[in-house]
Amino acid sequence: MFDPRVSKLAEVLVQYSVGVRPNDKVFIQGGPTAIPLIKAVVVETLRAGGHPYTRMSVPDLDELVYRYASDAQLRHVPEPTRLIYETYDVMITFWSSDNTKSLTNVPPEKLVLSSQAAKDVSRTFMQRMATQDLRWVGTLYPTAAYAQDAEMGLHEYEDFVYSACLPDLQDPVSVWRKLSTWQQKLVDWLDGKKELRVEGPDVDLRMKIAGRTFKNCDGKNNMPDGEIFTGPVEDSVEGHVRFSYPTVFQGRKLTGVELGFKKGRVVQAKADAGDEFLQKTLDVDTGARSVGEFAVGTNKGITRATGHTLFDEKINGSFHMALGAGMPETVSRNESAIHWDMVCDLMQGGRIYVDDTLIYESGQFLIAK
Repeated sequence: MFDPRVSKLAEVLVQYSVGVRPNDKVFIQGGPTAIPLIKAVVVETLRAGGHPYTRMSVPDLDELVYRYASDAQLRHVPEPTRLIYETYDVMITFWSSDNTKSLTNVPPEKLVLSSQAAKDVSRTFMQRMATQDLRWVGTLYPTAAYAQDAEMGLHEYEDFVYSACLPDLQDPVSVWRKLSTWQQKLVDWLDGKKELRVEGPDVDLRMKIAGRTFKNCDGKNNMPDGEIFTGPVEDSVEGHVRFSYPTVFQGRKLTGVELGFKKGRVVQAKADAGDEFLQKTLDVDTGARSVGEFAVGTNKGITRATGHTLFDEKINGSFHMALGAGMPETVSRNESAIHWDMVCDLMQGGRIYVDDTLIYESGQFLIAK
């Protein structure tokens, strides 16, 4: 049975998120489970005058690559991939895994090799996004695997996903524009500020934000969206944090991650589960131990963690930090092969101060109301 929410989401992605224009070269990638949405996006791209190119991922192929590839093969980046990242106007990515645990037993050092090999492509991607030379959006297509991670039935999870992406099924874009207007007030207030402090039951962090830009995330790069973020001054982060929610990176689920910072770098790190992977990933390169992003989630439609960062990092009443590469549009200078988001709850008495002014408490902004 056809789900009308699929075609509506395709419209939002093509018309609002990336704004496909005539003659745009549009790269569309996803797995076979997402074929209904891929087809709908191709149709919308053609209607907009773009030139779609679709690449289908093969389920569980990565597991075989990591099992049989040599180190040299893991370091190889195919030229067609470089060409797409360097020359295409638009990229639309669908996460549609049938097995979110397929890489669980891959040796961490093999994942590190792949991350290191992708560093130049990742840098190109971020730089082109910053200048809007490349318009990109990523979203999730609900699968049974994601539903299991979220501890939901598939139909319940579909409702969760589409409700977050299409907050008003008849006119979702108006909702995203309203959120954008409010978040822009926050971003404008933060412009020119110098220092930021986060306090709460599991966090005590300080960082400098002088000369950095906050960005308004309103459905243009992620769908769903709902956050404001910046890249803190690289050597300024001090303190500690224990992240409330599990974090999933490169197919690995870690719980109870705790980080301690000094002069902007992770100097202490441990995880209740997944510690070996954490330690090895922190040594991918020199930028992996620094913070590339600090963000506050604002999406009130996402009220619980589901095990997928796309949704968890947007939870209203949370903040997240990304180890590794920063976004050039924030003036972040941190470079790394990784960008690893981790989420912490602020609903139970968490506070954010900017230049000694309390701006946020227990999930509520006290400014720009």
